[in-house]
Amino acid sequence: MSRWMRNRGLIATLSPGSGAADKYRRLKTGIEWSCRDEGMKTIAIASAEPGEGKSTTSSNIAVAYANAGRRVLLVDTDLRSPVQHRIFELPNDAGLSTALAGRAGLDKIASRTAFANLQVVCAGPMPPNPSELLESDAMSELLAAAKSRYDIVIVDTTSMAAAADAMIVADKCDGAVLVIRRGKTKLDAVLKAKETLSSGRVKVVGAVFNRRGRWTGSPSR
Repeated sequence: MSRWMRNRGLIATLSPGSGAADKYRRLKTGIEWSCRDEGMKTIAIASAEPGEGKSTTSSNIAVAYANAGRRVLLVDTDLRSPVQHRIFELPNDAGLSTALAGRAGLDKIASRTAFANLQVVCAGPMPPNPSELLESDAMSELLAAAKSRYDIVIVDTTSMAAAADAMIVADKCDGAVLVIRRGKTKLDAVLKAKETLSSGRVKVVGAVFNRRGRWTGSPSR
């Protein structure tokens, strides 16, 4: 078990019978119910500001889906400060940035994990032009390919305050979940993030309220 799994709270693995793990399973169910009539398969996990727990939420939701027997792909689109390779102890010498630069296909960058149904696309080496790569047709094509091969695609993004990357990625996904840290995130930042997401083509399917590594709430229409 990696230090990142312990320190960043991969609850679905560390304590599968805990109340927190059960909440992630209920979050998975909430997403499924919110999307059941619309065929949503690519879900962006976004946050208004850094440090709100979106990467932890992304990994836990991905594990919850995998444990339920779904074929899951977790994609780390944070090309500036990625963490999923650390959480799952995977090499990051090739990944999303490699594919978007035209040097590898999805099959080459999707890494197996300790979970039979879960694969992860790490961010890869940091490119000089993250936003341009994420906005490219190559990114749209990669997500389309992922939708055809997996039951669900969970997309970890940058924080919306850090760069335009999160909005670019969310705009290419079927829906988005906004992660909010209780007691940390300012209300105006949350409202601005939701307004920014909703102003595009992004369907916000719900919000997760984190507090001290745990969360309350679930997606809803």
